[in-house]
Amino acid sequence: MIVEHPRSLLVKKIFAHGFLILFLMLILFPFLMIFSISLRTGNFSTGSLIPENPTFEHWSLALGIPFERADGTILEPPFPVMLWLWNSIKVGFIASAGVLVLSTTAAYAFARMKFAHKQGILDTLLIVQMFPAALTVIALYAIFDALGAITPLLGRNSHWALIISYLSAVTLHIWTIKGYFDSIDPALDKAAQVDGATPWQTFRYIFLPLSVPILAVVFVLSFIYLVTEYPVASVLLQETSQMTLAVGARQYLYEQKYLWGDFAAAAILSGLPITFVFLLAQRYLVSGLSAGGVKG
Repeated sequence: MIVEHPRSLLVKKIFAHGFLILFLMLILFPFLMIFSISLRTGNFSTGSLIPENPTFEHWSLALGIPFERADGTILEPPFPVMLWLWNSIKVGFIASAGVLVLSTTAAYAFARMKFAHKQGILDTLLIVQMFPAALTVIALYAIFDALGAITPLLGRNSHWALIISYLSAVTLHIWTIKGYFDSIDPALDKAAQVDGATPWQTFRYIFLPLSVPILAVVFVLSFIYLVTEYPVASVLLQETSQMTLAVGARQYLYEQKYLWGDFAAAAILSGLPITFVFLLAQRYLVSGLSAGGVKG
């Protein structure tokens, strides 16, 4: 039996808590800097961490509310930030749901069904996902520019075109979900077959309920990536009303003048939907729901 001395245990606790506090400070420092810039008077990137004369001018303009200065000057919002935020949420949510549906069904087929060249297709998916999406922007521009001549719904400056291009993110998630499906005991499949269940019924009533944790992880990771994605969105979306926040925020940083304060406020707003989705999915981000599914 190991006996811990109270003094030694206290030292370990102090060291662990100190390390954790230091680690959190390092992580939160960039956020605090951005938040500080959003409260400074003027649009300056340098200055003290605690603003001397804090103002909500940048936040008011980012939220689309005209701001009246002390001298009576009324500032109008230069860009539709809230519209960009809504576009980001809409595109990110629909595309993430599509990625989740496609990757889940494909992962089940690779994990439980037998067909020719299965391993070769899996290896190809692994190789394809190693290349960044930025390498495909020229091809995507040409494809959707040609599709736009046939139907504007799938052309440039269309959210549906961007959503379809985002579905290519399924490659990595197929491997992730397949690994989770492989960990589920095959005896559950056999039991379902004995009861007369079809492969679809087995997938729907057995695999999906047991896979809620990994599905939540895939959705959250996909949503985070797609909401903040810039290269593809900047090529396909060029009209101001169609831009996502990641693309539109670039409008604050033009060569003649950098609006750092407005940009900082818009940058913090871009993190709100990610935080909200994470908090909603937090209770599902646990492991071991399949434990006890097989008795024996």
